[in-house]
Amino acid sequence: MMAGEAQDAGIWPLPKFHFSVDIGDMKDLAFQEVSGLEADAQIIEYRAGNSKQFSGVKMPGIAKCGHVTLKKGVFARGNSFSAWYAQISMNLVKRVTMVIRLLDEKGNPTMVWTLQNAWPTKVSGTDLKADGNEVAIETLEIAYESLVIAVPPPPGGAA
Repeated sequence: MMAGEAQDAGIWPLPKFHFSVDIGDMKDLAFQEVSGLEADAQIIEYRAGNSKQFSGVKMPGIAKCGHVTLKKGVFARGNSFSAWYAQISMNLVKRVTMVIRLLDEKGNPTMVWTLQNAWPTKVSGTDLKADGNEVAIETLEIAYESLVIAVPPPPGGAA
């Protein structure tokens, strides 16, 4: 689109600043940032011995999910993530379903990412500076086994 052209009033890119996060039974948690929503398929290259082509065929292999990083402000006596992380011991950790929703201006979900079997791999505290004036931010890194991306129907069922 060129500068000065009119755009269809109903079609705009979605802003990314209005979102909600559910982690297991904890609903509508406030985070400053969510990053790392990704999954990819590993590539398997195969070439049959009788193939006349001098190259392999690329096939999808095992799906691989990244880690999601969540950042939020530090609150007094707000250490539920540290407590969740502290439960980890040799292959034992509480795994939960995590739901991240991108919301429209009315609070309705426009995209939904569902992470299955999510668990914390890393908790990072804030950096400390005597001359700083920023809010204290902590980071939670989450591993998960599968990612489902959905686009919910618009409110009222109209398509």
